Amino acid sequence: MHAVILAGGKGTRLRPYTTCLPKPLVPIGDQHSILDIVLCQLAASGFASATLAIGHLGHLIRSYVGDGSRWGIAVDYAEEESPLGTIGPLLGMLDRLPPHFLVMNGDVLTNLDYAVLLRRHVAEDAPLTVATYQRQVKIDFGVLSTKDGQIVEFAEKPTLDYRVSMGVYGVSGETLRRYTPGLPLGFDELVLDLLAGDEPPREYAFDGYWLDIGRPDDYDRANAEFDLLRPTLLGARA
Repeated sequence: MHAVILAGGKGTRLRPYTTCLPKPLVPIGDQHSILDIVLCQLAASGFASATLAIGHLGHLIRSYVGDGSRWGIAVDYAEEESPLGTIGPLLGMLDRLPPHFLVMNGDVLTNLDYAVLLRRHVAEDAPLTVATYQRQVKIDFGVLSTKDGQIVEFAEKPTLDYRVSMGVYGVSGETLRRYTPGLPLGFDELVLDLLAGDEPPREYAFDGYWLDIGRPDDYDRANAEFDLLRPTLLGARA
C-alpha cells in the first residue's frame, strides 16, 4: 500500500511556530513531530511506501525524513513550485502511483486505521472515499429564522453538528486523469465535479480520535492530551 502525505502548506494559522518549521514538523508532546507519528502509524498499518508532497520549507522535511528507513517505510518526494491545492499535487505524479492509494493532510492526528480505509475504498470501487468525523460548531450569535418579515424561530448561540472531512482520502488514479497536471485543483472542486457527474464519493465514517493540528485550538489540545493518548496513537512505538 502507498500513501501520499500533503506537506506543502505554509501553516499560517499556526504562526509563529511555522515561521521556521513546516507544519508537519511542529512538535507534539516531548519527543515527536506530527509527521513522525503519521509515518509510524502508516508503517504499522502495513504501508510499504509514501510520497511526501512538499513546498514551504520542504528542505527541512527532506532532511528530517530522508528515505524513511527510520520508520520502515520507503519515502520519496514531489515538490510543488507554487501552491496547487489539495488534489493538484497528485496530478503530476499519477504515473508513479499505484491504481489506488491513500492521500492525507500532513497535520492530521488520529487513531484511524489507514489500511482499513484504503481496503474499503478498493472493495467498493469508489472514485473517491472521504473519511468523515462528527464535529460540533458553536455559533457565537443569536440565530433567527424569519418569514415574511417576522421572526418565527430563535436560538441563542446554538451548537450545530456536522460531518466534516478529516483530510484523509482513498483515491483512485483513474478519477484524476481527466484533469491537467500542473494546474491547481482543490478537494472541493473534485467533490463537486464528481457529484455533477453522478459519481458520488463514498463516506468512511469514523468516530475515534481526530484533531486538525492546523487549528491552534486543536494543536493546544493535542499537546495537553498526548501523554495519555501516546499508546493509542503509537502502539508499540509509544
